[in-house]
Amino acid sequence: MIAAIAVGLLLAGCGSSNSNDKPAPRTTVATTPAKPTLSKVEVAKQCAAAIAKRPADDAGEIPSEPTPEPCKPLSDSEYLDAYMDGIHQANEAAQDEFQQKIDGAAEDATP
Repeated sequence: MIAAIAVGLLLAGCGSSNSNDKPAPRTTVATTPAKPTLSKVEVAKQCAAAIAKRPADDAGEIPSEPTPEPCKPLSDSEYLDAYMDGIHQANEAAQDEFQQKIDGAAEDATP
């Protein structure tokens, strides 16, 4: 019997409405889309490309420091691999450019 009264009071309290009650304002949350997560392979490729674009110093070496921004998520060993790949890319580009100059000079020298 007490349980029935408690349930009745509970239901009566839920059903009553106070004229001063206003609905709660709706809140919207703006979200920015997350950047797509790149795989380690893709990050390493971007890192190597950044290294390959670095100019060589006076001794002809490509400096490893400071670490380029695309390389920062990599571990030390992954960075070293990407650094070596970047140097390889830079060397190939320089050899291609040198070969083009040789070919151009040979064409100019041909009577």
